[in-house]
Amino acid sequence: MTDTIRSRLDAIRAELAALALEAGRPADAVRLVAVSKTKPADAVREALDAGQRWFGENRVQEGMAKFPALREAYPDLVLHLIGPLQTNKLKDALETFDVIETVDRPKLAEALAQAFAKGPAHTQGLRTQGLLIQVNTGEEPQKAGVLPREADDFIRDCIERLKLPIRGLMCIPPVDDEPSLHFALLRSIARRHGLETLSMGMSADWRLAVPLGATHVRIGSAIFGERTVEPKA
Repeated sequence: MTDTIRSRLDAIRAELAALALEAGRPADAVRLVAVSKTKPADAVREALDAGQRWFGENRVQEGMAKFPALREAYPDLVLHLIGPLQTNKLKDALETFDVIETVDRPKLAEALAQAFAKGPAHTQGLRTQGLLIQVNTGEEPQKAGVLPREADDFIRDCIERLKLPIRGLMCIPPVDDEPSLHFALLRSIARRHGLETLSMGMSADWRLAVPLGATHVRIGSAIFGERTVEPKA
């Protein structure tokens, strides 16, 4: 078989379904989010032509540059922001991304609450309908995310006081750690709050995330090939 974006997607989808069934879950229990950061719009279009509809971008500007034109041809595509979000880019993010996976600090949560308090998203021209809280399960100082010991209070505050549409949690395990431990920790935090969405697992470790309850896996290089240097924000 020719090694193309389509063939890679087909192979990953088949394995994803098989792993879900093996874990006692429905074959379609886990959503594949194709991470297209640094990749050209033509590569995204090739994935769209192959039936892929869920995508992840790391930077607000890159999402703004690539996806408006693609949405015209594929209005059912769903775009996740999976990289850090600065409050000065909040409006652009809310108008571009369907899901923001990186709610990671009180200042951002407050800014989001102010935006959503102005009225339903669709009446403001906002696209975002769901938010995930990023948990820094490895407590890495260089990495974004709320610390596990602070997660319960932060989640409650976002849901109960700020009334944010929190759907679940996201994590990025440390490179040198056993990822399953981090996936299990994220699942336990989510269960305490009745949150169903777990975005965990990337190209190197997504197979370990499926039996531990992942609902979304973020896969980039295994679909699109190795990345080039990311553009500046």
